[in-house]
Amino acid sequence: IINSGGHRIGFAFKTTNPRRLNMDPPNGVLDPKEAINIAISCDAFDPAAEATNNDRVTVEWTNTPEGAAKQFRREWFQGDGMVRRKNLPIEYNM
Repeated sequence: IINSGGHRIGFAFKTTNPRRLNMDPPNGVLDPKEAINIAISCDAFDPAAEATNNDRVTVEWTNTPEGAAKQFRREWFQGDGMVRRKNLPIEYNM
């Protein structure tokens, strides 16, 4: 993730299948122009026994309040502030 903007942002990942898909780190804070690598991993599963067509990862981000510490807060995503969202479909190599 790259924060290409001029404000500090908080980000959080969600998934439609938390038993199978893991993100590291799952959330955090980025200063302007700062970048971070996110590892997305998948636990072993039987694709013949489980549906995979709806699996996706969603990243949400929002500007942090002025003067906020560089520590992620879930409450930044609640209330009146603008939350941006990007859905990323998962394609498995089977």
